[in-house]
Amino acid sequence: MWKANVISLFPELFPGPLASSITGRSMNQGLWSLSTIDLRALALDKHRTVDDTPYGGGGGMVLRPDVLAAAIDSLHKKQKDARSSEGDGLSNEDKSLSSPPPPLIYLSPRGSLFNQHKARKFAKAPGISLICGRFEGIDERILSEYEIEELSIGNYVMSCGDIAAFVVLDSCIRLLPGVLGNHNSIDEESFGAGEYEHLLEYPHYTKPAEWRGHKVPDVLRSGDHQMIKKWRLHQAKEKTMSTRPDLWGKYQV
Repeated sequence: MWKANVISLFPELFPGPLASSITGRSMNQGLWSLSTIDLRALALDKHRTVDDTPYGGGGGMVLRPDVLAAAIDSLHKKQKDARSSEGDGLSNEDKSLSSPPPPLIYLSPRGSLFNQHKARKFAKAPGISLICGRFEGIDERILSEYEIEELSIGNYVMSCGDIAAFVVLDSCIRLLPGVLGNHNSIDEESFGAGEYEHLLEYPHYTKPAEWRGHKVPDVLRSGDHQMIKKWRLHQAKEKTMSTRPDLWGKYQV
């Protein structure tokens, strides 16, 4: 089972939209699981304080390193106990080959850009652990103390990392074995694999064959699967070249 862990000030937001449709069904089928850690529950004072003013001045608040460390340590202990339980009855050699802990990710606009390649990498891992920031961000010392990768979903700023977490988790979950009925659709969609890597997806059509004077291309109704395959690849190239020259350059390389 692929395991998602989320550290958040608002764990009640989860699973949210992930409980519906494909991701919800696959969770009910036991293909993946989700657990949350309430950051405020690990605060060290009676007021449940999780943030403070930044050194050096400036607006906003910063998540405290001691509180966030308590959450990360709690997560690591839970993961270690789970691996220990899974390793009961195994030889020492087999235990050394057991699954490593999931990657620990801090969702931040200054992180490396999330893309389909990263989604595939995370989907092949035993799971993923996400830190959802709020306010001005987190204390920099947390990033130095733990092996944390900063990850951004785009060149813009949102009020919280929780929304970004839904994006990352959905992108990974749909790549898990058994989640999608037709795995070929993953390869041929935007940013797919093989000849569709770095390409945008080709256009789709369905019934009726003619709508408001617009007809479905004849090739899609021909039954010639080789011609359909060539047409779709050509359309994907044309779309990528016209709207995403950055991707087109990568495709040509």
